[in-house]
Amino acid sequence: MIVGLKGKIEYKEPSFVHVDVGGVVYEVFISLHTFSALGQKEVKLFTSHVIREDAQLLYGFLDTSEKKLFEKLVKISGVGPKVAMAICSTYTPNQFATLVSTKNLSGVQKVPGIGPKSAGRILVELNGFDVELLTSSNSAPQSKAYGEAGQALESLGFTKEKISKALSQCDETDTALLVKKALKLLQTL
Repeated sequence: MIVGLKGKIEYKEPSFVHVDVGGVVYEVFISLHTFSALGQKEVKLFTSHVIREDAQLLYGFLDTSEKKLFEKLVKISGVGPKVAMAICSTYTPNQFATLVSTKNLSGVQKVPGIGPKSAGRILVELNGFDVELLTSSNSAPQSKAYGEAGQALESLGFTKEKISKALSQCDETDTALLVKKALKLLQTL
């Protein structure tokens, strides 16, 4: 099982990248979020190795939380790697965790290739799944900042549902800036 690759980028497109690892070039399918964060020369990807009857495929992620989300999604009946990758391209793990916790059916349906039945099945399968696993990642400062901002907003009397909706729309990494922007968003919710 190949769980990671570290090497030189030979070629990249929005849906895949070719990585030269010691003279062997691997084709790794990636999400749009990973593509936008890739550098030009070197890359280290966490990979999920999918073995099928007719192919062996690698799916790569810069962030472990995105890999966890992908691996959880492909275990759901009717959700293959392509649909799971479409979800990873549409939403960050934090945003998707918010959709799951608020049971936002229309938000899941915004992903290309997912209709009402599939969206419902995904929400039912992930019901009760610990969304903290999706939000915990290598970017501990950001996760910590989101957690602290969530606690601060909760102490002000906002519901967890509204807080997660507001925080999912924020890009800041500092707790104070997150709280400030979330408060502005909470006035409109």
